[in-house]
Amino acid sequence: MLHLGLGSFHRAHQAVYLQRLIEAGDTRWSLSGANIRPDMAEVVAALRAQGGRYTLETVSPAGAYRYEQIEAIREVLPWERSLAAVIARGAAPSTRIVSFTVTEAGYYLNDKGKLDLSFADLAADIERARRGEAGETIYGAVCAILRARKAAGAGAVTLLNCDNLRHNGDRFRAGLLEFIELSGDAELLAWVNANTRCPNAMVDRITPRPPPELRERVKTATGRDDAAPVTGESFIQWVIEDNFADGRPDWGRVGVELVESVQPYEEAKIRILNATHSCIAWAGTLVGLGFIHEGTHNTAIRKMAFDYVTDDVIPCLTPSPIDLEAYRDVVLDRFGNPSIRDTNQRVAADGFSKIPGFIAPTVRERLDAGQGIDSVAMLPALFLAFLQRWHKGALPYAYQDQGMDEAVAHAICDATDPVAAMCADAGLWGHLAGDARLVDAVRRGSARVARFIETQSKP
Repeated sequence: MLHLGLGSFHRAHQAVYLQRLIEAGDTRWSLSGANIRPDMAEVVAALRAQGGRYTLETVSPAGAYRYEQIEAIREVLPWERSLAAVIARGAAPSTRIVSFTVTEAGYYLNDKGKLDLSFADLAADIERARRGEAGETIYGAVCAILRARKAAGAGAVTLLNCDNLRHNGDRFRAGLLEFIELSGDAELLAWVNANTRCPNAMVDRITPRPPPELRERVKTATGRDDAAPVTGESFIQWVIEDNFADGRPDWGRVGVELVESVQPYEEAKIRILNATHSCIAWAGTLVGLGFIHEGTHNTAIRKMAFDYVTDDVIPCLTPSPIDLEAYRDVVLDRFGNPSIRDTNQRVAADGFSKIPGFIAPTVRERLDAGQGIDSVAMLPALFLAFLQRWHKGALPYAYQDQGMDEAVAHAICDATDPVAAMCADAGLWGHLAGDARLVDAVRRGSARVARFIETQSKP
């Protein structure tokens, strides 16, 4: 397997499942890892120096710590502009799966599932692809790998999305095919259609950014001076549609759920876990809290999250093969784990992708059913208040949002009626943009958010 995106989540999730399989005696598969952008240079260098090995710290809600060395990544490829080593590995016949974690905003998809060509880096990658060069986006990198694979006669390959994107395999595939078509390579387009599979998958494990003190904690616990450790919660889940082009690891042996359709699992996870996570991060930031667990233990914030799921999400997802009320409660217990110390800064990121991806579907389905949306409307109301803090330069941390057009975001905040301006943004709401019912509900939510801030803010 070649994995693109050597961040903490991959190393605390997909690599761990392969490690378990190797430890169970199945050594047929290993990972090569790489980044497609020149970020995380220190981590990549540390992993290369350590032969791909690193320490995973996990902590349970009860506060039990565990340390294990992960050795499933057998090759760490260095970044350089041409991605030559990455392309060569992806084009090798022995590479059966190319997987990736690039975050939701890294797919550049609009509300119709088409590529948003207003992004300069995506447009630049299409031009690079026309010249036969690799790019910096996931499409530009994978296109180059597949072009080399076709030329080498290396055979079929599975492209496995490991991000929190609804129907992630289907949507990535549609974006990739559109990208190749725009690059003008009809032969490659036909080959990719015939020789690739893109199963949908759902991934879950809370994995905060490694704090500065993690290295010393690992050294104290294990005696290893690890320059690239990761930390995460003890909970882990991976659900994959069993639709592979040329074999796969025997993941079912180590707890991966291989299913015919991942849809009910991904809907529950995206709407209950991911959206609730963002709710808690935005609300906590607004009242001076730094960590997710602090917000989860705040009565007012927990009630917002609980009511959002109970009042509006569960009715949308019923019937389900999942016990949705139990799942809600498990999620809140996980978020309340004080040992994880997941930051609001990390979870609050990318709101301009999370509103349309995580929150708007519930709004749309509730309105289509003629039902109220007061509980789910609290989330965009919180995000608007959060965005207004960003607009004023008053956030306690740097806000990162790959899906945000800063000029658009500032214009929303500068508008005479910011609620109406945000609700009119088609990038956030699609065909719901400007809907009077949405505007009214978010306006009521904004008044509740203002009262919440006034009563809860820390001095």
